[in-house]
Amino acid sequence: MSESHAPTSGAMEGSNAKRGLWSSRLTFILAATGSAVGLGNIWKFPYITGENGGGAFVLVYLLCIAAIGLPIMMAEVLIGRRGGRSPVNSLREIASYDRLNPAWRMVGAVGVLAGFLILSFYSVIGGWAVSYVGTAASGQLTGQSAEAVSAIFSDLLADPMTLLMWHTLFMALVMLVVAKGVRAGLERAVSILMPALFLLLLTVVGYAMTTGEFGRAVTFLFQPDFSKLTTSGVLIALGHAFFTLSLGMAVMMAYGSYLPKNISIAKTSIAVCLIDTCVALLAGLAIFPIVFANGLEPGAGPGLIFQTLPLAFGQMPMGSLFGTLFFLLLIFAAWTSGISLLEPIVEWLEEQKGMNRTVSTLGAGFVCWALGIASILSLNLWADFTPLGSIDMLEGKTIFDLLDFFTANILLPLGGLLVAVFAGWVMSREAIEKELALSEPMFRLWYITVRFITPVAVGAVFVYNLFGA
Repeated sequence: MSESHAPTSGAMEGSNAKRGLWSSRLTFILAATGSAVGLGNIWKFPYITGENGGGAFVLVYLLCIAAIGLPIMMAEVLIGRRGGRSPVNSLREIASYDRLNPAWRMVGAVGVLAGFLILSFYSVIGGWAVSYVGTAASGQLTGQSAEAVSAIFSDLLADPMTLLMWHTLFMALVMLVVAKGVRAGLERAVSILMPALFLLLLTVVGYAMTTGEFGRAVTFLFQPDFSKLTTSGVLIALGHAFFTLSLGMAVMMAYGSYLPKNISIAKTSIAVCLIDTCVALLAGLAIFPIVFANGLEPGAGPGLIFQTLPLAFGQMPMGSLFGTLFFLLLIFAAWTSGISLLEPIVEWLEEQKGMNRTVSTLGAGFVCWALGIASILSLNLWADFTPLGSIDMLEGKTIFDLLDFFTANILLPLGGLLVAVFAGWVMSREAIEKELALSEPMFRLWYITVRFITPVAVGAVFVYNLFGA
């Protein structure tokens, strides 16, 4: 990666920020994929697929990735590269250059806030994965009953000091990478972690092929049964396709600001979408054969990873080894996503407050870590504390639940909707055409999609999450 002392090649005229650039298209793809591939792929995608009937849900999900996820990703990356700064300042630069209302910079602020809040509780879940590596490796799952496996998870959640230790370790791993900057931190980390993640995933898939239920898993994932698909399932697929790509949280704007001008936004965005989708499908092929071989339910819900699968690992030959590998895979996925969630706020602090990289990372990381303590306590000591319980839709929600609800159901779809409106209706068409450098038919297809189809679809998810879920 080369350091640039002039404006970033994708920056607006007049930008003179001293910045680093991704050294190649591959490193940007690895970084963006590392952000997109996270707990949503390894943890959430399998269980929501199981809950919504399998193949038909997967087909709708794939269509939504192409029609909704890809256009918004391209929009976020082009905004980041066009502005050449942090998400908030990129929007400010573009608004100033195109003589737009400066309030549009709040689109970036919404995304940065969403990513920051998500990381505070995402780090807690990442800590669970770190904990389970030791649990699996030490043989604690071997031969255990369903009740005993469930008790291991319950005991973990009930112990605030243990949760704090793992949360602290996970956040420290994230901060360590981000503090080193774009060249020595982000690029070097994803160049190691992403190939390792793919290797671990393929290893677990290889093991799943020996269970005798691999064919059943393939049928479950890829043979559509539309009688099992509901309207709710369609909207869940649409929402997950949007969120799994790290959209609406300013990550792709931040990463796009480091993208050289000579790299195609469309080709790299397509590559990220394809790899992210392949990882989600491979996760399904890794998990469902193990679930079926042990007579367990594919629609086990959020407990699939930390309760259902550990039970399976405890019953199978070499279960300790493959359980350890699986949770190591989960850590790598969470780690690369955590890095991307912290990057936008650190980038903004460097620019806006004049802090150096290390101080920005320590400051933002500490506040995020401290906020995570509230999520930890809401799992045990504050389990009965529901600060907004007087509101019907928020009744019974702890601090952990509220952070999840507020980000996933309000900030992310709002951020995605505003990005689509800004790129499709507000930003200069000439500037967009210059950044995307597509053929006329392909540009027209993208432009119509981001102007009309994407806002309606994201708006539908927004309304459903708030009032229909």
